Amino acid sequence: MPVATGPVDEDAIIAAIATVHDPEIPVNIYELGLIYAIDLYDDGRVKIEMTLTAPNCPSAQELPLQVKEAVEKVPGVVAATVDVVWDPPWDMSRMSDEACLALNMF
Repeated sequence: MPVATGPVDEDAIIAAIATVHDPEIPVNIYELGLIYAIDLYDDGRVKIEMTLTAPNCPSAQELPLQVKEAVEKVPGVVAATVDVVWDPPWDMSRMSDEACLALNMF
């Protein structure tokens, strides 16, 4: 098991999450607003709360696993947990300006 080497960089966590894309939407899940919370712990653990665009999302099983795997590659992270939450429900207002531009939703 990796050993914590100090505080984990939140920007590095966000960058790792941004490598994960919903296969049906050409925008990363961070810009889509699917990440609700990132909790960093001094011992190198990271807890993430995320949602999906819909409860019946075909990627419901794979996206949380992809987030976990991406975050666990960040230096200093010893373990990541990803919880899928449904409250508040996701809507398009959570998307970043970059995501709206990419999807022509202005």
